[in-house]
Amino acid sequence: MRVLVLMHKDLIPPDSLEGYTDKEIVEWKAEYDVVTTLREMGHEAKPLGVEDDLGVIRKALRDWKPHIVFNLLEEFHGVALYDQHVISFLELMRQSYTGCNPRGLVLAHDKALTKKILSYHRIRVPGFTTYPRGKPIKPPRHLRYPLFVKSLIEEGSYGISQASIVTNDEKFVKRVEYLHEQLETHAIAEEYIEGREMYLAIMGNKRLSVLPIIELVFNNMPEGSPRIATSKVKWDWEYQKKHGIDTVVPEDLSPEMSSRIGRLGKRIYRALYLSGYARIDFRITPDNEIYVLEANPNPDPGFGEELSDAAEAAGMSYAQLLKRIMNLGLRYPAEWRLV
Repeated sequence: MRVLVLMHKDLIPPDSLEGYTDKEIVEWKAEYDVVTTLREMGHEAKPLGVEDDLGVIRKALRDWKPHIVFNLLEEFHGVALYDQHVISFLELMRQSYTGCNPRGLVLAHDKALTKKILSYHRIRVPGFTTYPRGKPIKPPRHLRYPLFVKSLIEEGSYGISQASIVTNDEKFVKRVEYLHEQLETHAIAEEYIEGREMYLAIMGNKRLSVLPIIELVFNNMPEGSPRIATSKVKWDWEYQKKHGIDTVVPEDLSPEMSSRIGRLGKRIYRALYLSGYARIDFRITPDNEIYVLEANPNPDPGFGEELSDAAEAAGMSYAQLLKRIMNLGLRYPAEWRLV
């Protein structure tokens, strides 16, 4: 097939990893993995770099006529929320694409809106409140410290560090100010849930399938350090090696707990109108209470990331994973197909 691989213009990968450092590779690793694997599978994969002009997409669709667009774009005009509008444009162009539909992206990108919807469905989430830019910052009185302060809309652990866990009013205000002024993003503060961090990958449009649960483990973190997925934990390979950070299939989860998490994940997927593939992040407390942290449509499809690890645990090769992602995109019942 002709596969147009949509990505940010600064992340178009080279043809080979030779001569690049780990720090350079991590920037465009997912793009490299997808493009090279699609070509190895026999597809004609064409990277298309996009930043602030829909015209380049329109021209590529009309001139090249791809069978499907493999979506790796996470922003437009430098705004994380605007990828949903690019996918809306693809639907207006009657173009098949991989990953989540615009409606699901809108609901899941806003972490506060996600929590409100899940609360309506009586799904347990941490207590939270939001702090839009330009509004006064008053420490919340209805939430208990420690609090986890992060961006309301950004993905990929952007802006998350050990300092994101705050224990008093002074640290709280300082962290919200940092997000507002330095990262230029709205903030959300939620009660920090102590426990194990689990990821559930789900694939499907109407009929859903769950992949094996993946746990984020910290084997060598300093005593007292919060076990959270900071930017360093997620993207700094040297930091991962130093602190023994890894993703594994937990062997001590009971069949009952695994089944509970799987059923809950499907409820969340449907409540947020997700499609294609997504990853739901959970915290499991020592008392086996399950809290939903967030839902991530279009999680990183790079080799060695949580999605591909879960697929491998299910007996699926990386090439088979990409094939399934594309097949779901080709079969997604978009409105233009039904007219």
